[in-house]
Amino acid sequence: MTAALEQALSLNIPNPSHELVQVVRGRRSGLAITIAIHSTALGPAAGGCRITHYADPAAALTDALRLAAAMTEKNALAGLEHGGAKTVVALPTAARPTGGQRTALLHDVGDAIESLGGRYITGPDVGSSPADMTVIGERTSYVCCRPVEDGGSGDSSLHTARGTLAALGAVADEVFGSPEFAGRTFGVIGLGAVGAHVARLLHRAGARLVVTDVDPAARGLAGDLDATWVDPDDVLTTEVDILLVPAALGGLLTARTVPLLRCAAVAGPANNQLDAPATAQLIADRGILWAPDVVVSSGGVIHATGIELRQESEERLAGRILGIADTLRQVFHTARTHRTTPALAARQLAEQRVREGLTYADRVAAQPPWTPAPSTR
Repeated sequence: MTAALEQALSLNIPNPSHELVQVVRGRRSGLAITIAIHSTALGPAAGGCRITHYADPAAALTDALRLAAAMTEKNALAGLEHGGAKTVVALPTAARPTGGQRTALLHDVGDAIESLGGRYITGPDVGSSPADMTVIGERTSYVCCRPVEDGGSGDSSLHTARGTLAALGAVADEVFGSPEFAGRTFGVIGLGAVGAHVARLLHRAGARLVVTDVDPAARGLAGDLDATWVDPDDVLTTEVDILLVPAALGGLLTARTVPLLRCAAVAGPANNQLDAPATAQLIADRGILWAPDVVVSSGGVIHATGIELRQESEERLAGRILGIADTLRQVFHTARTHRTTPALAARQLAEQRVREGLTYADRVAAQPPWTPAPSTR
């Protein structure tokens, strides 16, 4: 056992803010797998499986705890009968496992989730994909977003983008008095699956785009969209109307970066954009509107759980995704009325919805919320 893994396993201690925190060693891969369940008050916890490199095991645990708590807020604000959780696999290097090593790791993740007996349902996140969910599904039934051909709801990125567009309409309305995008300039940080979809949708709506990505190959899409390309190091200081953050590993907005911003609003589906809760006030003090990512990013989970767990129609799901704008307007109204930040207003609204909901135990006693599809193990 490596020193890093020993340190990770030593972190398997109770956390008073979460229902369950566990770090296990995958018996096949030998890697540390952290599962944090923040809450099951509204239903079985739902949250993705993140597979990426961390500087040390403590950083992986901290990320898992933050992401799980954010998923509780996201699911509550989206009106879903799910709590929040997250799986984090801390890779020893930036290189991601492939082939048989990847299969071994994903089977280890599946075993860890299966051992929880349905308290937690996973899906894709940074470093994992719908195809990976099929492999995890060979060891557990508690998995979402497998490819359509494997019986799942498929890639959720388009639905996350659609929800983001709805949220941006609410942001533009709050800041500029109109939800229209035509003539507005959007800075887009990251042209991955979600960012590319959002950029295309904004382009069709007549928006001007300033874009960046750590992958130089993304400049091709920038050309297709008549977008201005800037270096990733310069994007925060570029003057735009709304800065859109669809891709970042967290902590982008800090006491150092907030003074650099030259925009009226910051929004996007990237998780944990604030490095600390106090940063929300720093943004507000500059007169910049920040749209909580837990609201903006919920289109994907609304669609995936709606298709796979509630068998909702695409028409109904489209309406629920558009409803993200209404939730965001409620958050902004509360923040204005009580002279607080949108971050605090969103958290309080989520906490209220959790308090008012039935407990998971009550729901199960009345009617099991989900009968999972058989796994293939």
